[in-house]
Amino acid sequence: MGVGKVGGEVAFLAAATGLVDELNILDTYKPLQNAQTLDIRHTGLDIPVTSDPKLIRDSDIFIFAAGSPRTPDIKTRADLLESNLPVADACCRYLEGFGGVLISVTNPMDANNYYLQKRSGLERERCIGFGGQLDSARYNLSRKQTGISGNAFALGEHGEHQVPVFSANPEYVPEAVREEILMQMRGASMSVIKGKGGTVFGPAYHITELIRTVLDDKKTVLPCSCVLEGEYGLTDCSLGVPVRIGKDGIEEIIEMELDDWEMNKLKEAAGFVSRLCGRAGSP
Repeated sequence: MGVGKVGGEVAFLAAATGLVDELNILDTYKPLQNAQTLDIRHTGLDIPVTSDPKLIRDSDIFIFAAGSPRTPDIKTRADLLESNLPVADACCRYLEGFGGVLISVTNPMDANNYYLQKRSGLERERCIGFGGQLDSARYNLSRKQTGISGNAFALGEHGEHQVPVFSANPEYVPEAVREEILMQMRGASMSVIKGKGGTVFGPAYHITELIRTVLDDKKTVLPCSCVLEGEYGLTDCSLGVPVRIGKDGIEEIIEMELDDWEMNKLKEAAGFVSRLCGRAGSP
């Protein structure tokens, strides 16, 4: 649902890479929906492309990518809450009877994922918020520039309150370097948005890989947003943490051992996202 820049690219990649047997693409702007449908059909791929909301309940994967995108005039993803929450609310009426895995993409992603899970009544394991893979890739680029080795994992909010994990690295990283890398991560998307109007390739690639992880039951550990019920001592929010992903969605939430800097940042992220969820109101 939502086949603009990111949603449309994901639909195309999922079809072109052979991930899906059928596409059901929906958008409130029907000229775009029809154009994207035709464009995919013009590839000649032998994949049915429909636009029927009634088919959502029978889908294996539902991608929520509808709503207003971030522009150079929108300072943070959280600023999109008021405009995109009604879109998430409208989406929920299509999820009755849905038995697959929901992937939330629309910003502010964490708050939308929380709202969709609570409003739809889907099990939290079947509601995955996308963003941590992209943040981790951007974190990895910043790390390489500063010569830091090890695995790149970014937790927390998909927004200003990201939490790059440094404590798993073989060498200690000073706080000043951590804050510098965090600042680079916060501004990573804006350069792309200013240059071409929005991020497309990075998100679409990682969303497609997340779909592949679910459909192939890979059991891969990825940083994804999920509704927390006491993990890391946190509740009342959806937040990026390491999760094991399989065919049924989130199979395990992994509680990493974090140092004080990381844990404090994660608590700050949880507090911020919880306030967003509170503004969203009770479903």
